[in-house]
Amino acid sequence: MIRWAVIFLIVALVAAVLGFGGIANFSFEIAKFVAIVAIVLFVISLVAGGLKGRGSGG
Repeated sequence: MIRWAVIFLIVALVAAVLGFGGIANFSFEIAKFVAIVAIVLFVISLVAGGLKGRGSGG
């Protein structure tokens, strides 16, 4: 998922350099959204893994 965020960020940077303001802004917003979703899923998996590890105690 982070790969998609990086891809959209690169598209946004290339579009910004070439002067396509609307495309650059749209691609940056997509990259930001995908990165936030990836971070949220990562934190949820960390919490779930931590709770699972504290199970019966051996």
